[in-house]
Amino acid sequence: MLRHHWRVLFLLGLTGVALFQGLIYTGLRFTTSVNGVLMNSAAPLFILLVAWLLDRERVTPRQMAGMALSFLGILVIMNGGDIATLAHFRFNPGDLIILLAMPTWGLYSVLVRRRPNELDPPSLIFVIALIGVMVLAPAYAAESFFLAAPHLTLSAVAAVLYVACFASIGAYLCWNRGVELVGPNNAGFTIHLLPAFGSVLAVVALHEEVHVFHAVGIATILFGVWLATSARRR
Repeated sequence: MLRHHWRVLFLLGLTGVALFQGLIYTGLRFTTSVNGVLMNSAAPLFILLVAWLLDRERVTPRQMAGMALSFLGILVIMNGGDIATLAHFRFNPGDLIILLAMPTWGLYSVLVRRRPNELDPPSLIFVIALIGVMVLAPAYAAESFFLAAPHLTLSAVAAVLYVACFASIGAYLCWNRGVELVGPNNAGFTIHLLPAFGSVLAVVALHEEVHVFHAVGIATILFGVWLATSARRR
């Protein structure tokens, strides 16, 4: 079965694991988390584009309006309620690297619906993770040999375990199931919830102050996501 479906499985491992994660974490080394969230906000647009190119899925005006509205909410949170600060926004190499990851996530999100039905969700994650490791292994070896081998400190190991268990296995299981239920387009709009959850977690875990712009931004994002995902398919 794996040999029969090797092409789609290889593409899923290449785009969703090796390229997407590799580009995201590389880009975050050269930019801020705020800029990283803004670049991630482009993912729904690329998912819409890939879904149209491969499956000819149409985008409704309501979906576009919802995406624009939720993106506005992101800007409100990221800029502390002052949209005028966008005039001082500057791209850097890290932003462009993260932006390059967005088409790969769009392709993964559309292709995941083509996965073999014989593979249950955990088995699928195992297979594409294994493929991703095989693709990344030469790059890891080259980096260790020509630049520097990573230092396996306690904090580094803890970070890897967190990324592996929650930001990878858990997140991919939820994402794949969501795409299966509502399709890649509607699933893509939920990416705009990242800054909303980030703001709530910052208040709960880091005891950051709550401001009016947090409430306005989160409400705008939620309404935009609802508007986009409740649109009827044509």
